[in-house]
Amino acid sequence: MADTQPAVSTAAEKDIAPNGAGHHSRYQRPNYRTMIEGQDAYADGGALQIGNWQPYEHRKLANPAPLGLSAFALTTFVLSALNMHTRDTAAPNIVLSLAFGYGGLVQLLAGMWEMATGNTFGATALSSYGGFWLSYAIILTPGFHVLDEYTKPQTANVLGFYLFGWFIFTTLLVLCTLRSTLALFLLFFTLDLAFLFLACEQMATNLGNATAALALQKTGGLFGFLAAFLAWYNALAGIQDSSNSFFQVPVIHFPWSDHAQELRKQKSAEHQA
Repeated sequence: MADTQPAVSTAAEKDIAPNGAGHHSRYQRPNYRTMIEGQDAYADGGALQIGNWQPYEHRKLANPAPLGLSAFALTTFVLSALNMHTRDTAAPNIVLSLAFGYGGLVQLLAGMWEMATGNTFGATALSSYGGFWLSYAIILTPGFHVLDEYTKPQTANVLGFYLFGWFIFTTLLVLCTLRSTLALFLLFFTLDLAFLFLACEQMATNLGNATAALALQKTGGLFGFLAAFLAWYNALAGIQDSSNSFFQVPVIHFPWSDHAQELRKQKSAEHQA
């Protein structure tokens, strides 16, 4: 992240590096380190933080958000490639392994660990999308016979209802990112559009319009691609610090976010001094 914080006390500057040695620069962005030290943490896509908040307890925990974001990104990337019929491949069977193991189980665990940190938004988002991938894998698994009782038009309808539900839920999360960072907002916005187009694809299938259904599926796949790469981008922002990287990717705080307002106050104080 391009933003920096002013000098703080020596104790607050210290942070253990991944190899157990050294400490981070004081120019590290105010993210998970401030959170575990009991200080207020600003919006940060890399930690799935949407605003200024403080954890319930002080624990020395790793940041679970990059793990959950990475699990979501890879699973979404593969499914989106299939939705776009990349290299004439569309059968979603390969997604089952990722949806059960990585996008499902691992992301769900990351969401549970977000609860331990007191991050309500991160816990809700990661746990819910972990549940989404598990439920999607169950739908695709023949042994569960989820869709056996429906005719082909009814199958398109119920899948449309299913995806519209996830579109509505994701819209709620989009609203919660409006005071955070551009990177986090774009992640949920593109995901929201992906759900919308894929739900509309099912409605077009129900109406028998194969041409429109294919176009909507590919459009949904495109927005899914964008969401996957934005999830990886936010994950990178959460992993990078001065102990493991020579640079940090910017997440761009909105001008009305808590972090941007705090920076303006600091600059105003410096000018007055």
